[in-house]
Amino acid sequence: MFFNNFKTEEDRRSLIVAELSANHNQHFELAVEIIRAAKRAGADAVKLQTYTPDTITIDCDNEYFRNLLKGTIWEGQKFYDLYKKSFTPWQWHKELFRVAREEGLICFSSPFDKTAVDFLEQFNPPAYKIASFEIRDIPLIEYAASKGRTMIISTGIATLEDIQLAVKTCRDAGNNDIVLLKCTSAYPAPLDEANLLTISDLKKQFGVEIGLSDHTLGIVAPIVAVSLGAKMIEKHFVPDNSIKTPDAPFSLDEKEFAAMVKAVREAEQALGSARYELSESAIAGQKFGRSLFVVKDISAGEPFTEENVRSLRPGLGMHPKYLKQIIGTLSKLDYKRGEPLIF
Repeated sequence: MFFNNFKTEEDRRSLIVAELSANHNQHFELAVEIIRAAKRAGADAVKLQTYTPDTITIDCDNEYFRNLLKGTIWEGQKFYDLYKKSFTPWQWHKELFRVAREEGLICFSSPFDKTAVDFLEQFNPPAYKIASFEIRDIPLIEYAASKGRTMIISTGIATLEDIQLAVKTCRDAGNNDIVLLKCTSAYPAPLDEANLLTISDLKKQFGVEIGLSDHTLGIVAPIVAVSLGAKMIEKHFVPDNSIKTPDAPFSLDEKEFAAMVKAVREAEQALGSARYELSESAIAGQKFGRSLFVVKDISAGEPFTEENVRSLRPGLGMHPKYLKQIIGTLSKLDYKRGEPLIF
């Protein structure tokens, strides 16, 4: 299983993935620097995208392709040309996988067609990530799942029926090693469209690991996602936000990514586990709690009353639950004001 190497004493840590995407700007040296910076920022893994303009679309300027990017951050660009300047050259992959593994990072990719799956097999990736816009490409999902690797499926444009079919396709191919990523396919995505409560519902409905592929600005969504049970956080990454790339507007830079990692790890620590056994510090703190104390001198044979016994701090006397039980009974001892009531 993909997550087996990411365990704390009681539970698995969330896997934090830096998405390379198009942020290399077609410069190999920048791609390498993104991987090294991701390691410095605390990422566990780096993800590539494996396609060419011709494996993802066609060079066509008719009415079906001309205005697809209208209203997006890429408006004004031809669909084919955007992918032409965004794709990761396939001849880079061998070295990028090597650099990532040299840095101690997991490296995997999103294949966008069968030829990309065949190409990626040589690198023995631990997983294949199906991008949101490919969730309806059932032949691709079936083929990738048949390789027996973890299937990470993003759900950004998916209906519930789309998700059900994608999961069924994996399982019918004999692959139940599935991770579903809650995703909002807007770039950047508004926080009020994140609907992160879907994470726990996906877990309940499909019985697989759930994560978040996040396109919101900032680091709030990943922290909330972890608190809801997300075991994978994927975020687009660029070393320096001054670098202008196709995906930079919704990417975290090294400083921001490191802050996200720190916040996520702290959130995981805070979550802990469901338990009622007291820690040593909590046991020690019981002395600051409530107990029964004598607040007026009491002589032996005198009754306990609400005027001479009270529940107050510190917690060195009897449990306050006995107060009603003892009111009206006679004291067998002499007590001074300020003494704990113990018998």
